[in-house]
Amino acid sequence: MLFSKANAPYLSETGNVQSLMLKVVYALIPGSIAMFWFFGWGVLFNLVIAISVCLISEAVMLKIRSRPLEPALKDGSALVTACLLALALPPLAPWWLTTVASLFAIVVAKHLYGGLGFNPFNPAMVGYVVVMISFPREMTFWTPPMGVAQGWPEFADAFSFVFLGSLPEGISIDSITMATPIDTLKTQINLEHDIAFTRAHRVYGELFGTVTGVGWEWINGLYLAGGLWLIKQGVIDKRLPLSFLISLILISNLFAVIDYASFSSALFHTLSGGTMLAAFFIITDPVTASTTPRGRIIYGAGIAAIAYIIRTWGGYPDGIAFAVLLMNMTVPLLDHYTRPRTYGAQDTNP
Repeated sequence: MLFSKANAPYLSETGNVQSLMLKVVYALIPGSIAMFWFFGWGVLFNLVIAISVCLISEAVMLKIRSRPLEPALKDGSALVTACLLALALPPLAPWWLTTVASLFAIVVAKHLYGGLGFNPFNPAMVGYVVVMISFPREMTFWTPPMGVAQGWPEFADAFSFVFLGSLPEGISIDSITMATPIDTLKTQINLEHDIAFTRAHRVYGELFGTVTGVGWEWINGLYLAGGLWLIKQGVIDKRLPLSFLISLILISNLFAVIDYASFSSALFHTLSGGTMLAAFFIITDPVTASTTPRGRIIYGAGIAAIAYIIRTWGGYPDGIAFAVLLMNMTVPLLDHYTRPRTYGAQDTNP
């Protein structure tokens, strides 16, 4: 993220952390509404739980560390972490799973490293990966999108399952959940069914829209719109999302050209899963991303390459969270070897 629109050596007024974080939250609203429209009440439950737990755990940790509460709680960083985590989790994630993810994000990934500005790993992605590895079954509780099968469950059924762990008699969790398009394609390809067969299948076929899964085109498109607004506002550096998206398009298109029956198109990858959420809201984290111009390009490209590898050949449906954390590890090295030459300095290397 950028804190100023000025070009060196000029100075200009910079935005504070609170105003920047609030703009990020505003930019998330259109995509969040689309997620609620297509996946139902569980999206709202995730947001309520994650925001509550993140803010409470933030206050507790600040109290334990003898830090002032009001400035940190008002800066919006915990709110943004909660929103990103909630939107990444499946809509029918049990309340305790969202709670565990939120606690790890704030307590472990943020405050145990010293708080905002000192954490080497993206807090939301740490929380996500912890529950993905620990509770893989619960992380598959995605409701069918609006317009597919029976659609998402009613408020009472969703509330009962998320908060009480029970469903009405005669209804099983398998009957109200469905795999995501990325996961469905990967499973069917592993079963030696090509993409055309899967999309035309009488059961799996209804999950796919014109380009990707039903609803996902709208969700990713609205996250894209929010991200472009953030670039226009000077909140994020366009190098990060551009390097990520261009690299993902090039890699996925290369494999699709080689074998279109077994590898999804570039358009499918860019409009599926959490691609646009990652491109504009996750990898642009100002604390954990690379800070140099060349480093940001390498950082975004690295996340795209790792995410594609995990999506295509890995054991998890969407590898963005793992890719972000792995590239977080490389940031000190990237920043060291891609530092721009200081204006007026001479190269002293022999």
